[in-house]
Amino acid sequence: MTHVQSGPSATQLLAWLGADVVKLEAPTGDITRGQLRDLPDVDSLYFTMLNCNKRSITLNTKTARGKEILTELIRRSDVLVENFGPGAVDRMGFPWERIREINPRIVYASIKGFGDGPYTGFKAYEVVAQAMGGSMATTGFEDGPPMATGAQIGDSGTGVHAVAGILAALYQREHTGRGQRVNVAMQHAVLNLCRVKIRDQQRLAKGPLAEYPNDAFGDEVPRSGNASGGGQPGWAVKCAPGGPNDYVYVIVQPAGWGPITELLGRPELAADPEWATPEARLPKLGKMFQLIEEWTSTLPKWDVLDRLTARDIPCGPILSTKEILADASLAADGMVVEVEHPERGTFTTVGSPIKLSDSPTTIDRSPLLGEHNSQIYAGELGLDEDEIRRLTTDGVM
Repeated sequence: MTHVQSGPSATQLLAWLGADVVKLEAPTGDITRGQLRDLPDVDSLYFTMLNCNKRSITLNTKTARGKEILTELIRRSDVLVENFGPGAVDRMGFPWERIREINPRIVYASIKGFGDGPYTGFKAYEVVAQAMGGSMATTGFEDGPPMATGAQIGDSGTGVHAVAGILAALYQREHTGRGQRVNVAMQHAVLNLCRVKIRDQQRLAKGPLAEYPNDAFGDEVPRSGNASGGGQPGWAVKCAPGGPNDYVYVIVQPAGWGPITELLGRPELAADPEWATPEARLPKLGKMFQLIEEWTSTLPKWDVLDRLTARDIPCGPILSTKEILADASLAADGMVVEVEHPERGTFTTVGSPIKLSDSPTTIDRSPLLGEHNSQIYAGELGLDEDEIRRLTTDGVM
């Protein structure tokens, strides 16, 4: 019973791991079927890329017969996942106590914006979760506003956390015979992903953070641009010909400084006391990366990559979305996948990032709205075709 992104990302991952996922939708369908469409009257890429490997049924759970059918679905299922607003499933007549009564072995997972407390009733979206989980305050440049990250850490990041909870609950059920409630909040998931910034907030009590390139520190972790903030300094340096993604991210480890100075044509810096040690370089990280950028800006990023990796220097080119979709290695590894769809033709999606040696994943298309009504209602729940037609006419399905 999921919609939009956080819930569907979790159930899609479960489907890729082998679950038989039945997506229960209102007769009007998941709202993302019609959002951000690139083709008229065809399920959007927003929907297709979050709902692969699932079956779809429609059901109006506000009707008496719809509640009876939902009860039977709960009775037959191992897991129920929902990401409605707080209390929505309770108002349908299915609080946790009722669900557990119907099926004591079921794992009931809910994704919400926030945990219990003053924020519980707030509406949550991707960037709201980033704002309230610590990400935006620490993303961006020192002299700029808070920034959202392009990675969907609020929605899909929470979905991955939900999968971890669901699998743990299923594993525990093998020992106890009982299902349990799994609750995951988007704010909490973002906060978990920002734990290194919470680490640095506490380190600030001892003084400025030397690993950050910032000139001044207050009593909060600052935004620090592309600095790694970790034990090894890193930065995105410009490459030729200077396009928006002509950059390579370079990390300067202690052992890498000598080889880097050779590439720069400044080998004397390897032994210069002003530059030779990490402690000497930390106060002037900006100048260090400026020196590196004077070299990298004369070469295409792929040449920079070749020369740095040949010397075992950690680095990576900034790959645009266009470059990622065209990356042959990602396609070969099953991470960029072409999928056939009966209405839109072929679409490209992201494959499963989890690889199991004995359980390979095949990415199948997303279902059409209610495509499996007959298969599930008649073939599995035993409803006769006359009732299915009647319930469809009456708006129950």
